[in-house]
Amino acid sequence: EVQLVESGGGLVQPGGSLRLSCAASGFAFSNYYMSWVRQAPGKGQEWVATIYNNGNTDYADSVKGRFTISRDNAKNTVYLQMDSLKSDDTALYSCGTFGGSRGRGTQVTVSS
Repeated sequence: EVQLVESGGGLVQPGGSLRLSCAASGFAFSNYYMSWVRQAPGKGQEWVATIYNNGNTDYADSVKGRFTISRDNAKNTVYLQMDSLKSDDTALYSCGTFGGSRGRGTQVTVSS
């Protein structure tokens, strides 16, 4: 059974940084892409970033240059380093992989 558990969210001031983690289990982690998505209050789900099994990455235009996705296959973990955070980044952040598997998410709130 695929399990994804996010952590690292919290309250941060505009311009600050956070690093999110997603611990995966139940599948051959190194063989699959991993993604981060987010959902702000009252809005639909937004794709944020993807890292493929070969290490290539893609980012939404809204986070390009500010967020960095990475993975540690030895730890079955994917990360999202978020810098220069804005209030618009406030959302529930979830990780996902093949088959629509998704974790419960971790809340990120950017506010002064």
